[in-house]
Amino acid sequence: MTNSQFTPGIAPGRLPQGSYAANFADLSPPLDAHQAQVAADRCYFCHDAPCAEACPTAIDIPLFIRQIMTGTPEAAAKTILGQNILGGMCARVCPTENLCEGACVRETAEGKPVEIGALQRYATDAMMAKQSHPFARGPATGKSVAVVGAGPAGLACAHRLAMKGHEVTVFEARPKAGGLNEYGIASYKAVEQFASREVDWLLQIGGIRVIGNWMLGRAGDGTLVDLLADHDAVFLGMGLSGVNALRLAGEDKTGILPATEFIAELRQAGDLAALPVGREVIVIGGGMTAVDAAVQAKLLGALNVTIVYRRTRAEMPASVYEQELALSKGVRIIENATPVAIHGNGAVREVEFATGEETFRLPADQVFKAIGQRLGPMPEEIRLAGGRIWVDGAGRTSAAGVWAGGDCAVGGEDLTVTAVAEGRDAAEDIHSYLMGV
Repeated sequence: MTNSQFTPGIAPGRLPQGSYAANFADLSPPLDAHQAQVAADRCYFCHDAPCAEACPTAIDIPLFIRQIMTGTPEAAAKTILGQNILGGMCARVCPTENLCEGACVRETAEGKPVEIGALQRYATDAMMAKQSHPFARGPATGKSVAVVGAGPAGLACAHRLAMKGHEVTVFEARPKAGGLNEYGIASYKAVEQFASREVDWLLQIGGIRVIGNWMLGRAGDGTLVDLLADHDAVFLGMGLSGVNALRLAGEDKTGILPATEFIAELRQAGDLAALPVGREVIVIGGGMTAVDAAVQAKLLGALNVTIVYRRTRAEMPASVYEQELALSKGVRIIENATPVAIHGNGAVREVEFATGEETFRLPADQVFKAIGQRLGPMPEEIRLAGGRIWVDGAGRTSAAGVWAGGDCAVGGEDLTVTAVAEGRDAAEDIHSYLMGV
């Protein structure tokens, strides 16, 4: 937050040192063995499994829960990871209330679903604790694939390709692999460097090389033409690197920055007490990123934090669970309000909003923009649709030998689990293409 560090009102160390560890502790502590057995026992093992139908990666949920019940969590983990190689992180960050748990028969009948996300975490944590990798590389094919972006889509694609025996090189713009999981979610959702540990575990399969600080099209790095010349296929999974602007005069004032930048800096901070935060914080937007930024600003010691969204709360992209989490932490949510002006002399001091025919002002020394992201510059060979990369049902782009998936592609839903599914499925199609199947 380089443009904010010297702004009056924005300061580090607002809380007693011991408060940071407590505030940023694991949001949902893991189940122990007994708790997992009790939770698993609630599953009806439905024949039609609506929970599995609701999972974007089509995990056989009744099967893995039954495996937990029989005391074989590692077998349960293999069932999960065979469909979703980032099942550990998805167990922590998936909006299960809108997906598997929302479809659970127990939820429909009793308003209390089987704790599928917690059980998935229990199983995958058991596997990772053994430092073992359940999958092996296939016989070498002599084919190589370039993957651009080491986020969920790119990592899932790379892992599945390595399983097929291909050599994979992953090119990542940031210093570390992980993408959204490493840089874009609240730290209390994935404590103890879990995102990095999961990447290290995934790479145990072998055959995957990761090159950091490499951006497609940047001078000195490489172009799509270069990648196609050196590899047999290319997968694009770089996510959305641009940030939508408010398009208001004064948007360049000190104290205003993208919520994604704030979250990324917080995730990489060695000492949270050294991270500056304002007293009066406004977050503009209504998605998961807005909630993550708002809650973490409050946990860092901001006095007042307000999320302002242009539509109703029912229309907020953030789930009801996330909204209620924000409210429980003392974040205020104002709906049906649109920013119309930024006030201040050099640094932001107030933001003016309109609601219907009226306007009102909120004091602010720090403003986070969370109104969506956009695709960065793309090679001319790549056709776009609706501001994202056009792909067919198999993830193929308009360029021969090039696939895409995740947030950068049409259909991306800004969810780790969806990105994993798209990367995995593209890898299967790439394999068929390479092997002439």
